[in-house]
Amino acid sequence: MNRVIAPVGLSLLMLLAARVPSHDGRTLSPDSMKSTAGKAAVEIINSSMHSVRFDSLLPAADESTRYTHLTDEDFRLVADEIGVETAVMKAVVLIEAGSQMRGFWAPGVPVVNFDRSMFGRYRNAAPKQPSKGEKVPAGLTGYARSEWTQLVNARHINATGANMGTFWGMFQIGGFNYKLCGCKTVDEFVRLMSYSELEQLELFAAFITNTGMLKDLKAKNWSAFARKYNGSSYARRGYHTKMANAYAKFKKQAKSQAHTASKK
Repeated sequence: MNRVIAPVGLSLLMLLAARVPSHDGRTLSPDSMKSTAGKAAVEIINSSMHSVRFDSLLPAADESTRYTHLTDEDFRLVADEIGVETAVMKAVVLIEAGSQMRGFWAPGVPVVNFDRSMFGRYRNAAPKQPSKGEKVPAGLTGYARSEWTQLVNARHINATGANMGTFWGMFQIGGFNYKLCGCKTVDEFVRLMSYSELEQLELFAAFITNTGMLKDLKAKNWSAFARKYNGSSYARRGYHTKMANAYAKFKKQAKSQAHTASKK
């Protein structure tokens, strides 16, 4: 499972503007940047963020599975929203989220990876709003408890900075990318990440749409998508061929299911 910062090209621009994150849903100010490159980075980030938001009604069938796995209907809903084949959506999720496709450690408790360096970057930039009295979710053990303990302790110092400095859910999207996921605030992003695996999938769909990767999926240009999403090492790790193979598998399954249904 990869931690998602932003596509490679956009990552560099975001790093230039990292000292002036907009934590309250407002756009960043180009005038706050000293360098020409920084001002350009802010202009590009503002133009690309918060342009698309997806929000499907939770299917009735998801009520019992919302925290445990994505259903075929979930994949279909999100694939239709962004205009790609369901097999494409399934292939990308399988490779980028890992074979377990796990978004929650417990009901309402998403998978998180707290990043101390990211927290250090955002704790001073975000308003100091400590989350007093919050406790680590009950029932967690091992790695899950360790990560949530770090997150909760950081929230006691600065809740907004802690949420922005954490990687969330099935796709491990950094909280600081909340705008690229179509959210107005990082709190909204966390609320959706904590609601269901369908919402996590929709945040991921908004992210790849708002960062210009959707066209690659529509064209099934696996190399171009993997280069942007996974970085320059994508070829060595075989992400593009894995996605192509997964797509072929899911496409074959869909044809087989359609053939079987036509005989009924």
